[in-house]
Amino acid sequence: MTAPSALDDARVAELVRSAAAAPSMHNAQPWRFRYARGSGTFRLYADFGRIMPHSDPDTRALHLGCGAALFNLRVALANAGLHPDVALLPDASDATLLATVGTSSPGDEEDAGLGLLHPAVRERHTSRYPFAETGIPENLRTALVDAADREGATLAFPASWQLRWVQELAEEAEARNLTDDAAREDLARWTRTGAAGADTATDGVPEYAFGPRKHGGGAPMRDFSGGEPASDRGSTPFEKEPHLAVLSTPGDLPRDWLTAGQAMERVLLLATLKGLATSFSTQALEWPDLRWPLRDPATGTGHVQMILRLGYGPHGPTTPRRPVQDILAIEP
Repeated sequence: MTAPSALDDARVAELVRSAAAAPSMHNAQPWRFRYARGSGTFRLYADFGRIMPHSDPDTRALHLGCGAALFNLRVALANAGLHPDVALLPDASDATLLATVGTSSPGDEEDAGLGLLHPAVRERHTSRYPFAETGIPENLRTALVDAADREGATLAFPASWQLRWVQELAEEAEARNLTDDAAREDLARWTRTGAAGADTATDGVPEYAFGPRKHGGGAPMRDFSGGEPASDRGSTPFEKEPHLAVLSTPGDLPRDWLTAGQAMERVLLLATLKGLATSFSTQALEWPDLRWPLRDPATGTGHVQMILRLGYGPHGPTTPRRPVQDILAIEP
């Protein structure tokens, strides 16, 4: 590979804007970036001021979101004809520094598929709407499984009794969340209700993105209103047989969480390119006693990091993003 590539400030800002299009729990956007002109290196930091004390006390979900942003940055760099040279957790003395990403010209072992995912970075939006009762082709499922594997994670599509078990755990967690004061506080902090709140928000989930209330069906959906009345939502049946995919890693430490976040985003971007709508089911992951039973029933191993809902249906609306000047610092 050649020496680090020089990027002007406008290009750096655009690359970080693509990175920040990543999903994060409750759209908290818990990341900050620094770019050093001299070395051509990006640094990704966790913003621990955006944690959720009840729903994510160990910051696992925060790391997943930052991993997704890291993957988007890799995709944006590849699309710009640059090689992203990533080092995870490069400084053991600084828990906020999650990754460094060097930039150079591509070499012989470049991941050619990265740049091809770029159109989906801005097209991917979480959809909290019903999906069609239509199967996902087996070859597409295989491609999604391979995408996760390429990033060091495992993606599995539960079926039959295992699918029902995942649904039951999600429903139990949702019921707990609606009656648990701490969980409700987390949700209240990151939801934006009313026209004024939604129109001016730069983070969180605005009311227009809540989706309709579920009235029947098996899809595990979160009620972002916390059970309170919300204007113009309505209610509708969701799909009876949802297509859920369980993403897991062998370990359960910050490095594994960053790996899972990158794998998750690779799966989501590929799914978007292939015409699938996507959303998340994180409720059971927020309760340790419910998360543990989600692991592989055949082997009893693996740590479940995310449950994805996939299908054919409307793509969700664009949700707000923090201004790039609030999350990016450029250094000499």
